Amino acid sequence: MNMILCCGNISLRERWAATLRPLFPTYQASSLQDLRILVGQRVSFDLLFVHRILVDWESVAYIRERQPSCRLFILSDRPDDTEGLAFLRQGVVGYANSYINPERLVEAARMVASGSVWINQQLMQRLIAESAPAASPEGSKNGKDQPDQRLTDLSNREYQIAGLVAEGLSNLEIAEQLGITERTVKAHLGAVYTKTSTRSRLELALLLNKRKPA
Repeated sequence: MNMILCCGNISLRERWAATLRPLFPTYQASSLQDLRILVGQRVSFDLLFVHRILVDWESVAYIRERQPSCRLFILSDRPDDTEGLAFLRQGVVGYANSYINPERLVEAARMVASGSVWINQQLMQRLIAESAPAASPEGSKNGKDQPDQRLTDLSNREYQIAGLVAEGLSNLEIAEQLGITERTVKAHLGAVYTKTSTRSRLELALLLNKRKPA
C-alpha cells in the first residue's frame, strides 16, 4: 500500500513523513503539480494525505474521479466541522488538524487504510445524528424493529453501550450516564466491535440505525 503526502510546507510534510514512513511506502509532493507528475509516472497509490491549503472542492472532485480507489485524507490548519462534513460527502475518508499528534496520526492512517473513516468526535456525533432515522412507533408495534443478526451476540450491557454510541454519545458521556468508568466503556466497546465486525463508531452507529424503521 503506497502513500503520498502532498504539502507545500516542508517542515509539516516532513513531520507527517517521519511518523508515517515506517507504516507504508511513502512518496512526497510539494504541490498538486508534483502530484500529477507522480501519477503520470504511473506511481500507484492507495492513500493520499493532502494539506487543505492545496485543494478546493473542484480539485477534490478531480482526484476522486481520476483515482476512485484512492483514500483521500485532508489535513487542515483550521479544521471546521461543516467543511469536514462537506468533504466526507465528496468521498474523503479522513479530516483532521494538520498538527495532529504523531500517535493519533498513526491511528488515523491505520484506520483509513483498513477502510474506515477518521474524523473528530464532534463531527462523528453530527454524522451519527444525521444517520439516525426518525422514530416510528407503528413500526415497533408491528414487530418490524428487528436487530441485525450481528447484534444478537451482544450482552445487555454491550447492546446498551452500542445504542448510546448510535445516539452520538462520547465514551465519557456514556460512562457518566451509566455510572461506570470510561475505561469500562472502552472495554465493552472493543468487545462490541469484535462481535459486530465493525471498526469504528460510525460503522457501529450505521449498523444500529439501519435496523430502525424509517
